[in-house]
Amino acid sequence: MEFVTPMAKAVREAYARGEDDEQMEPLVLTDSEGKPIGKIKDGDTVIFYDIRGEREVEITKALACKDFSYFNREPEAVTKFVTMIEYHPDLPVEVAFPPMGEIKDTLGEVLANNKITTTKITETEKEVHLKYFFSGKRLDPFPGEDGSFVTSIKTNNYEDYPEMKTDEVVEKVIKALEDTERQVVIVNIPNVDVIGHIEKKESILKAVNKVDSATGIILEKAAEMGVTSIITADHGTVESWIYDDGTIDTGHTNSPVDFFIVEPDQDLQKKIELREGGQLIDVAPTLCDIIGIDAPEIWEGQSLLKENVYADSSSERVLLLIRDGWGSLPEGEGNLIKQSDTPVNNKILADNPKAHTNIEASGVYVGMPEGKVGNSEVGHIHLGSGRVIKSDRMRIEAAVESGEFLKNEVFVKAIKDSKEDGTSLHLMGIVSFYSSHGSIEHMKALLGMAKELGHSEVYIHGMLGRRGEKPFSGAIYTADIENECKKLGLGKLTTLMGRHWSLDREENWDRIEKTYNSMVAGIGDGIVDN
Repeated sequence: MEFVTPMAKAVREAYARGEDDEQMEPLVLTDSEGKPIGKIKDGDTVIFYDIRGEREVEITKALACKDFSYFNREPEAVTKFVTMIEYHPDLPVEVAFPPMGEIKDTLGEVLANNKITTTKITETEKEVHLKYFFSGKRLDPFPGEDGSFVTSIKTNNYEDYPEMKTDEVVEKVIKALEDTERQVVIVNIPNVDVIGHIEKKESILKAVNKVDSATGIILEKAAEMGVTSIITADHGTVESWIYDDGTIDTGHTNSPVDFFIVEPDQDLQKKIELREGGQLIDVAPTLCDIIGIDAPEIWEGQSLLKENVYADSSSERVLLLIRDGWGSLPEGEGNLIKQSDTPVNNKILADNPKAHTNIEASGVYVGMPEGKVGNSEVGHIHLGSGRVIKSDRMRIEAAVESGEFLKNEVFVKAIKDSKEDGTSLHLMGIVSFYSSHGSIEHMKALLGMAKELGHSEVYIHGMLGRRGEKPFSGAIYTADIENECKKLGLGKLTTLMGRHWSLDREENWDRIEKTYNSMVAGIGDGIVDN
């Protein structure tokens, strides 16, 4: 492909300067005199076509909320805002595909109904996954549930911090295990997923080793306190780190994940035998078997225990340890789990092989299209749901296929109103064929809808991110967007930056301010339109 369109050419030049997709500095399209094109103005209409949610809240607040104090908005651009799905119920936006409702009868609700106390522990990098997604997209904790979250390191590059704040997480887990009033302790250790999105093998190997070491410390304390431990993951990443052509794959995978039961009662441990053919939705009913409560009839998942050895003597306390991003595959050139130093994991496998199995964590098993990779959102939803929950992506893809997407009342009204008001229409979102945050195919559909409805002033604001994409793919997608605009005779890609600056969930408002300033004030590396 020839990268002759202005933004695609600029992306290639940024690569040559050593920038990558994830952290690429903002590029701003200008006219021949250097004046930014397509700035978002107060009263304009923005459609944010991303589909995930937790990383989209901050930039939405900056553009849509009248009351905003996180940084000085000059000029102020409070827009008419439409989102593909609901990012947060309190945002002043219209939602094209509103939520189907809170997922009822999750594991958290079942534990609460049985008067079982629960503690959730992780770093703030994964707080939303344990607090919100694991609970079926419920914002408030259940009765008897609390959380303890370690503030993650504030950094633009985690490759220098592969250990993250794991030691502090472990300290909190030990305290929770020592508190005999806490009956279920749910922990997420995020290193493998977070560091796995970086192209630095040495850092990933350190991250895997750190998670393995932490697992050993936690299991030792759990055994001391008589707590039964479950070890699993939400999806895979670095066990398949190399594409077939030898390039690095920094994205999630469609690999299965490990599932172990480690029982402090050694006589009981010898009786445990796990079945094959499991999936993430089987974790919740297994935990129910262990702690001795009934699973709801609505659950599709089945206990992974071949025989319920806890039927007569259930465990009073259970630890659920989620090693985020730790997938399971045989040894291979791209398997950085197998290449890492993991003595604890190796010992667990060797000591109790029958108490281990692999479970599916991608595709249709987590409400996604066949064969598609898993992610932390759907992973945690399905760890806690006990049944398959159809993802927002599946709903949207079905609407696209049926043609209902192009008739969506919220989209149609937003475009028509913008046209009638004489304001600009802005399409904003991820630049990727298949990210967990969205697809440029959805953006193209919206651009085509604007063309069909007669809008004449449409601008696109893109966010690059090479997670699960091959090297230099950002330039390919950028050229695709610019060529689509030329083909339709409508639209311009006017700002483009790495998703690092725009899709934040840690209240790094300096990053969001940079995104805001590029879109609203036209501040960035000027790229002359041609």
